[in-house]
Amino acid sequence: MLRSDFRFGFPVRVRWQECDAQGIAFNGSYLGWLEVAQAEYFRNLGFSIYRIAAAGYFDSAVVKVTIEYQAPVRVDEMLDLRARVARIGNTSLTLEVAIFPEGDDTDRMALTTIESVYVGFYADTGGTRRVPDAIRTLVERWESAGEVLPLADFPELAAAQG
Repeated sequence: MLRSDFRFGFPVRVRWQECDAQGIAFNGSYLGWLEVAQAEYFRNLGFSIYRIAAAGYFDSAVVKVTIEYQAPVRVDEMLDLRARVARIGNTSLTLEVAIFPEGDDTDRMALTTIESVYVGFYADTGGTRRVPDAIRTLVERWESAGEVLPLADFPELAAAQG
C-alpha cells in the first residue's frame, strides 16, 4: 500500500510505553494504533463510533486482524496513520490502515499494514447487525470523492451522535 492510496491520515508519536527495552515498538502497540486510526477516520466523517455504540445505533466487534510488518518504528518517531474502508458487506466492514513515517511525502511502501474486519452486532443479544445505510453512504462518498456529507442529512445517526 502506498500513501496515495488513502484519503485520510492522522499523526501519532511512538511513546516509550509502546516499545520494548531497545526502543522498538512491540507488536501489541499496532492494535492501539489501529484503534486510533479507526476512531479518527469516523470522527473525520462527523461521528464517534463510541457515542453511536453507547446510544444503541450501531456497534461492531473485531473478528479478524492481519498485521504485516515491513520495518520497525522506534520511540519518539512521528507516524502517519493512513486509513480507509476497503469494503462494506451486509454486516461487516473492512478497515485498512497503513503506517508511514510522518513528513515523508514520497509515495513509498508502508512500514506496516493492518487489515481489520468488523462485524456489526447487537450487544444485548450478540446477534449480527446490518451496517446502517447512513454509515455506508458517508463512507462511500468520502472514499469516492473525498467529500464529508453533513450529519444533518442522516437524522438517526445525528441523534445517536448527540
